[in-house]
Amino acid sequence: MNKYLTDLNGKNILITGASRGIGKECAIAANRLGANVCLVARNMEKIKKTLDIIEKEKSCYYAVDVTDYLQVEDVVNVFVEKFGRIDGFIHSAGFEESVPLQVISSENYEKLFATNVIAGFEFAKVISKKRFLNPNGASFVFIASVMGIVGQAAKIGYCASKGALIAGARAMAVELAKKKIRVNCVSPGMVETEIAENIFKMISEEQKRAVVLGHPLGIGSPEDVAGLCSFLLSDQAKWITGTNIIIDGGYSAV
Repeated sequence: MNKYLTDLNGKNILITGASRGIGKECAIAANRLGANVCLVARNMEKIKKTLDIIEKEKSCYYAVDVTDYLQVEDVVNVFVEKFGRIDGFIHSAGFEESVPLQVISSENYEKLFATNVIAGFEFAKVISKKRFLNPNGASFVFIASVMGIVGQAAKIGYCASKGALIAGARAMAVELAKKKIRVNCVSPGMVETEIAENIFKMISEEQKRAVVLGHPLGIGSPEDVAGLCSFLLSDQAKWITGTNIIIDGGYSAV
């Protein structure tokens, strides 16, 4: 086998937010590259649609709200009991909302941080336990956002949550290096997902054009991000940790 081709054969990868968008595509990509995958999301019907695309014998699923932290260990147990210890984790569950400063409430902040940050860290805490982790190490990938490093009006809560995710993952990388766990963030720009579709429904045609023009290489696809995540999960990325890789079609360079 060519050692320079991304290969996830035999690896066990748990993915949150796996029923749609980037998380769904990450599950499909990892599975096609040989991994056993655990799909975690709230919507059972959407999880089933993902399962229809991948190899069922190399997958399992768990329908749960990722902010129900008491169920995290049960989710991990289901996967480990079926396939063995975990080699990789992608936290793709998350949501975006635009709320101006004078309107945003503490509840808005709490909801954003609960899903975008705390849920991912809770999964990482459990997976990194000795009884769940591959003794040879693992790779954790957090889906952040270019909004974690740039500002935008009415996105104070969202930008803050993604910035916290990036900072926390960097600290986690230092702490978990002794367990041979690599921890990285991937920060996409605008990607063609349901979230993007909903945003475009709420803005004018002129604003849509501005968003597209703000990405010199155009709007991205879930496949673009999934390819990078697959690489970070693979042994090819064994010397990469504590980074935030921006994949935004040039948005942050403009």
